[in-house]
Amino acid sequence: MSLNDRAARTLKDIMQNPGNDACADCGAPDPGWGSCSLGVFICLECSGIHRNIPEISKVKSLNLSHWEEHELQFMAENGNEVSKSKYEAAVPVYYYKPTHKDCQVLREQWIRAKYERKEFTGPGTNFTYEEEVRDGILMKMGRDNGQFLSRRFVLSVREGTLRYFAKTDAREPKAVIKVDTINATFQPVKIGNPNGLQITYLKEYSTRNIFVYHDNGKEIVDWFNSIRAVQLQYLKVAFPGAMDVELVPKLTRNFLKEGYMEKTGPKQTEGFKKRWFTLDHRRLMYFKDPLDAFAKGEVFLGNRDHGYEVYASLPEGTYCNGAWQYGITIVTPDRSYPFTCETESDQQDWLKHFSDVLSTQMSPQEYSMEALLKRRP
Repeated sequence: MSLNDRAARTLKDIMQNPGNDACADCGAPDPGWGSCSLGVFICLECSGIHRNIPEISKVKSLNLSHWEEHELQFMAENGNEVSKSKYEAAVPVYYYKPTHKDCQVLREQWIRAKYERKEFTGPGTNFTYEEEVRDGILMKMGRDNGQFLSRRFVLSVREGTLRYFAKTDAREPKAVIKVDTINATFQPVKIGNPNGLQITYLKEYSTRNIFVYHDNGKEIVDWFNSIRAVQLQYLKVAFPGAMDVELVPKLTRNFLKEGYMEKTGPKQTEGFKKRWFTLDHRRLMYFKDPLDAFAKGEVFLGNRDHGYEVYASLPEGTYCNGAWQYGITIVTPDRSYPFTCETESDQQDWLKHFSDVLSTQMSPQEYSMEALLKRRP
């Protein structure tokens, strides 16, 4: 047996240890790489990030690289679980741990925070995300012209708000956003910037989007986790008896699904028009363009037991004038909403997400959201 064959067999045995069957950083299954300086098993995408910090992490392929005996011994003595107990010992509950489905900037800053900056190795750390006030400049897309201009943003723990100003020395903010209405999610493809962040909030019963970025990846991820930290503080005051495990899912979240469908008007006599749809848990919002500031409308998706339903066809007699023929109808207590998809696979994917939401029991806060949306003018 060659040295490489023996090393590959040894590594295969080590990977049978608990935790080593998934990437130490993003959880992707079947990692094919290892850091012989950190003692962790990682996926291809995360290995690329590790290669950018060579003074911290030395990366090798599990199958193609030459492994020294002392490196194999180090991997056996450490591994993913041991590494996490050291490098993730004190991760704040609000800090977003990215998965393999998340964008590059989130994964890179998570890896750098762990191994390069060693932010989470022990208690007593003063996290920058928990500062009483975060004040800085972000590039924000204009609502009408689509151009990105520098704007001053101020996040306040005491006020529970995110404000932004048209000029750095302006006294009055352009907008005051309550943190409990905010959802923030990274959208690099949609925004056209690797550090693009979409901030969604409610303004006078309507959904409002702002799109921002910062050239520095650490800065934009710090803003993101600072928003989550403030939200958690707010929720602890609002729900004093709740455990962290109950509150964390209420922080910022990725959209369940986004994409184009066609829709018609409430009387279902108008032609079907192409719209961009965003499913944010129980809120299905639609926009003329993915980068629109305001939603043209939204549909609340409640529970099946309360008169909500979805099925894979259009209401009888619906005139479908468009090229998209794969129908979906959402039924609410108030009306039906017919949509069409371009392909059958799109239709089935939307149906699965809608069905999952309708099958989930509603929380008290979601009943309040349902009532709020029904009161809209």
